[in-house]
Amino acid sequence: MDILFLLVPVSVLLAFGVMALLAWAVWSGQFEGLESEGQRILQESDRPMTVKPPPDQQV
Repeated sequence: MDILFLLVPVSVLLAFGVMALLAWAVWSGQFEGLESEGQRILQESDRPMTVKPPPDQQV
């Protein structure tokens, strides 16, 4: 029963921390333009893709 005196305040602080992180993410614009990222991968890039061989196979 004594452990509840520790667990309840810790869980309340954890909940406030999660809410603060969510509020920061919303206010800083992390959830803006969700559709643009999905469309970005479908567009062709002007840059050619180059693939480097693994370091042990380089000449």
